[in-house]
Amino acid sequence: MSAELSSQLNPTICRRMLIAHLIESLPKPNNPALEEVTGWPRRTVQDIIAKGLPGHGTQVEFVQEGVRNNDGYYTLHDWGSFDRDWVRDHLAEICQVLDVTLE
Repeated sequence: MSAELSSQLNPTICRRMLIAHLIESLPKPNNPALEEVTGWPRRTVQDIIAKGLPGHGTQVEFVQEGVRNNDGYYTLHDWGSFDRDWVRDHLAEICQVLDVTLE
């Protein structure tokens, strides 16, 4: 783990990269699943998906399942300006910046 890299990473961008990674890697990721993995409040997760990710050209779609508005999950169609491989290669540093432990 590179302490130098971790000190250079912007936490706001790291949150966006982590959510994109989780949407792509979790089975049927929805708000409760993302909140549980990250430990972040519902509103933080929603804001990242609705406002943060589109600002980088990242395309996320909510796939509706069931009758209630929140029955469903997110799917990632495009990483936008983020490099998927870079995020995967530096996931430990990203998590360190955010004080998040992925199991």
